[in-house]
Formats: sequence, structure tokens, C-alpha cells
Amino acid sequence: MDPPKPPTPPPGEALSSSDPFFSDGGLRRGRLGTAHLVFFTVAASAPLTVLGGGVTTMYAVSGNVGAALGYVLLAAVLAVFTTGYAAMSRYVANAGAFYAYIANGLGRAGGVAGSAVALAAYNAIQIGLYGLLGSILSDYMSGKLGLDLAWWLWALLAWAFIGILGVLRVDLNATVLAVLLVLECLVVLVFDLVAFAHPAGGSITTDGISPGHLFGAGFGAVLAFTIACFTGFESGAIYSEEVKDPRRTVARATYVAVAFTGLFYAVSAWALTVLTGPENAPQASAEAGPGVIFGALEQYSGAVLADIANVLFITSVLAALLSFHNGVARYLFALGREQVLPRFLSVTSKRSGAPVAGSLVQSALAVAVFLAFAATGRDPVIDLFTWLSGAAAVGVVLLMTLTSAAVVGFFRGRTGPETAWQRSIAPAIGTALLAAVLLVLLLNFDALLAPDTAGYLKWLLPAIPVAAGVLGLLWGTVIRARRPEVYRGIGQVNEEGLHEPGLHPSPESDRTPASHR
Repeated sequence: MDPPKPPTPPPGEALSSSDPFFSDGGLRRGRLGTAHLVFFTVAASAPLTVLGGGVTTMYAVSGNVGAALGYVLLAAVLAVFTTGYAAMSRYVANAGAFYAYIANGLGRAGGVAGSAVALAAYNAIQIGLYGLLGSILSDYMSGKLGLDLAWWLWALLAWAFIGILGVLRVDLNATVLAVLLVLECLVVLVFDLVAFAHPAGGSITTDGISPGHLFGAGFGAVLAFTIACFTGFESGAIYSEEVKDPRRTVARATYVAVAFTGLFYAVSAWALTVLTGPENAPQASAEAGPGVIFGALEQYSGAVLADIANVLFITSVLAALLSFHNGVARYLFALGREQVLPRFLSVTSKRSGAPVAGSLVQSALAVAVFLAFAATGRDPVIDLFTWLSGAAAVGVVLLMTLTSAAVVGFFRGRTGPETAWQRSIAPAIGTALLAAVLLVLLLNFDALLAPDTAGYLKWLLPAIPVAAGVLGLLWGTVIRARRPEVYRGIGQVNEEGLHEPGLHPSPESDRTPASHR
């Protein structure tokens, strides 16, 4: 039986090839390598933001002095997930990333549901970051230059910058992220060295990485914060159509991102307890917040380095904004190309190959939401950032759980060189572990919110990505009933020479002469 053909756009919807600026010919191939993808995925996690904001808040809220080990624990869970995810990435290349994985493993309607969860989650974290960036920029400029402007004006400037980069070449975006990421990682490394060189009490203690302390009071809150810190690590697959070697690059980049972020965050969180003393870490974090980090840098390394660190704290958030913006734009591109959403979303730039329509739509949604928060007097951090980042964390874990289950379904009955561990055992274990993490996150969701947050928001916010998934599933069912030709193309790509639509040739087919494929 021949594989289904991708849907053909209705007459008049495709752009004319003579258009000098825009095209619907797809993303630009071969521009990204493993290093580029590592920069995108790690930048989305924003290491300096995690240390200055996530780690300090985690200690302050949970009171768990062994919380640093939580990053290692969660990295191990994500490594199990990555085993199956990496194996499937050798076959599936689609800018819709997990949308295509779920469609090819759990069914096309399930893929549409997954895409809805992804759009809800990635839009939420991206928009929420505008609140965080606007707030810290406002405070910094007011303190350093006496320039006292509202947070939303600074957010608007950042929004314009992100919007411009979003329609430029993706490798230029990666270069910007690479520079920012290297600099902020160097600052985090300096803090770690400072902390271990000036331990509280004169000696380095391992209490901050003790399992006995981790699995105590506040463990649920620790898991909730650590999974939020890892949000973005899984985004490499979004760029699978733009990499030089799709069958290997995504897997390599994801493994590197998991290992690097897990160890880097764990060591830095441990360093904070060494600097303050484990028993003092929760109180110091509650009183000073990011000041624990920047105060130590100023005290032991000088005011100049502390100022540089503050600037890089700002650019760290900016880098995360760009990474999530690119991810949302590519999801919209993939859904527009396959007519799950309006086809105009598949428009790309002839010059840069960037998904112009998806980028502009994401920008429009972002500015509408954060200006609405500003107009209603909501706090940019306590409300906009914490509300939306919490909802995003739930969505990402739900998305990874579905993807891990999809790996099992994808490899069932499919031949290939993968081992049983890669095809079924690791993905099944990963699904169970991620489902457990999701449950813990839901039960401890209030730990991600300010204590005085309205009670109904503690269930309404995590319900957002779940509701998006339900609506996506219903939309997929409608497409199946009303537009079966579109439904058959869900999760696929319109490329010639692939073993199956949307899939890379299986590894054994590489040895088959082209004339016999």
C-alpha cells in the first residue's frame, strides 16, 4: 500500500514563486549543526536566570537544603526519556517536533492534541518572560542610569528586538544565543568558584547534595521548580528540518543539553549552600533572592564583574525569549503547512528561510497579552511571569509524557537497528517516570505561585495546557471527519526522497541503491 500523499494546497493559497520576499517553499536546510542546537536548547533554559531566580526561589519556598540533587535526579529521568526520543528522531524530521512524534506514534488526532499543548506551553513561557525581563530591566536602568520607565515599555523594546531576530536567518539567531550563553555560563562558573573558595564556616560541606536531605520536607516543591528550570531542553527537534544531519544532530544535542544543564545547575545550587551554609540557604534566598548571587560576586570579585553579571542576567532572559519565540514560530509553520491551522502560517522568507508568518503571529499574541497585564495593573513577575511559567511547566511535562508513549507506539512492528531498550523499555519507563513527575507537579503547583495568589488560579493555570490538549484532540477529530485528505498528511512533510512522508529513510535503507528504493 502506498503511503499517503501530503495534502495539496487549495488553489490560490500558495504564494507565487515570483513574490520577491515571501515563499511557502519551506525552511532553509543545512544551516544548523549540533553546537547550534545545543545553544538553542540550553539558552531556552537560561542558566544565569535559573541560578539567580529559579534556584534561590526554590530554596526560599521549599526550605529543602538538599535541593541541588533534585537537578541530578530529574536529569536522570530526562535521560531515560531522551533514549527513546533520540531513537525516534532518526526517523522523524518535522518543525512541529513533538506534534509529529505523537502523530506518528499515537495517531494523527493525538498529534493535533500534542500541538495544542505545545503551543499553549511555549507561548505561555515566552510571554511570561516579557514580564520578568521588563521588571529587571526597569529596576536596573532606574538604579544605574536613573531612567525610570514602566516595565512594559522595556518589554516593548525587547519585543521589537525579538521580532526582528525572529525573521532573520536561524544561524544568525544561534550565533547571538551562543555569545550570550557562553558569557552567562562564565559568570555562573565564577560564582561557583567564589562559593567554593569562601565556604561558610571555612569548609566545604556536602549536605547540599545529600539524598537524605533531598527526600524530606519540601521534596514536591523541589521537583516542581526543577522541572520548570529544565523547560526548553527538549526543543532541539523543532529545528530538525534545518540541521545538516537530521538523523544524528537532534539526538546528540539533546543528550548534551540534558547532561550539561543537569550537572551545571546541580553544582551551582550546591555552591550556593556552600557559600551561605546549608542551614542558611533558605533564609538567605528568601531575604535577598538574586542578591545572594550578585552580592557574592561583588564582595569577592569586584563591582565591575557584578555589574557585568547583572547585564548578563538580563541578556539571559533575552536569549530564552528568542529561543522560545523561534520554537513557537516553527510549530505554527508546521501546522500551517499541513493545513491543521490556516495555510498562511507556512509563509517563510525567501531571503532568510525563517517562518515569517509564524513569527509575526507569535509576536502579535505576546504583545497583546503582556500589554493586557500591564493595563490591568498586574505585577510583571508575581503575576505575569509566575502564572504563565507554571502553566508552561505543566504543559511541557505533559507533552514529554505523550511523546515518550508515542515512541513505544512508533516502533511497534517497525524493523530497524534499535535495541529493545531504545524501542520499548526506556520509552515505557520514561513515560511512567514523567507521568509521576507530572502528578507531583500538579499536587505541588501552588509552590510555584505567590502565597497570596487566588485559590482558583492554583487549578485554573495548570488546566490551561490540559484544556488546550482536549480542544486539539477535538479539532483533530473534526479534521478527520471533514477533511480526510488533510488528516492523512498530519505529522508529515512535503519533501521528495524520504522513506515515508515526514520520516527519514530507515538506517538499513541507507545501504539500498537509490534505484531500488
